[in-house]
Amino acid sequence: MAFGRRKSKEQPVDEPEVAGTHRKPEEPVAVPVADDVLVADDGDGPFDIEDFDEDAAGAAEGRLDLGSVLVPLPAGAQLQVELTETGVPSAVWVVTPNGRFTIAAYAAPKTGGLWREVAGELAESLRSDGATVTIQDGRWGREVVGAATGVVRFIGVDGYRWMIRCVVNGSSETIDALTEEAREALLDTVIRRGDTPLPVRTPLPVELPEPMASQLRDAAAAQGAAGGQPVTEPAPDTVSEEGEQTPTERRSASGSAMQQLRSTGG
Repeated sequence: MAFGRRKSKEQPVDEPEVAGTHRKPEEPVAVPVADDVLVADDGDGPFDIEDFDEDAAGAAEGRLDLGSVLVPLPAGAQLQVELTETGVPSAVWVVTPNGRFTIAAYAAPKTGGLWREVAGELAESLRSDGATVTIQDGRWGREVVGAATGVVRFIGVDGYRWMIRCVVNGSSETIDALTEEAREALLDTVIRRGDTPLPVRTPLPVELPEPMASQLRDAAAAQGAAGGQPVTEPAPDTVSEEGEQTPTERRSASGSAMQQLRSTGG
């Protein structure tokens, strides 16, 4: 996979230092993954879209383009799309046999340093809800790990006017392997920040590729036809040895640290 060369960035308008808000999502919808994006290569990322110089279109090669983030996927991964109450995609979870993780981008100051502040808040939120919390050193700095019925790890990366927050959800038995999968994805993730001034901590929008958006609309229509009952669409790998389709597990995960931790236990 080709990487671009970092170039100097023009100074955009300063963003005001105010906090954004998160909306509580509904249950995620499972979506199959296209074979042509099932790849994760090593690199020295995450990258800014401007790192690709004049070949910005090349950033989408081998990555799932979600608008604000372009993410490489482990082989055999499946996807769960998380929606807001109004049906707008708010996050896409990468599901592997070890658990699941999501990579999201937020508006941040030009000077960086937002992750250190956010990490402290996440740790305090977990502790106040009774979780066991540790702060560990990772490739990009501190990582917040909370343990209760499951394990959640928060990995953050500060960039130029953006911050990445990667949430890793798994069991105590699989969290290490899952964390490595998430780190490999982060190494080759690309951020498309855009030039629009935004309040600090504003989530950068998630945009689904049209094939995924179409599948999501079909699933919503099927749910409506079923009288409002949740409908889970099997992904390619959710077939048992006897040939029976097995529904993909559906877990809710809101923005709070403790709710994301609890979602690993069921």
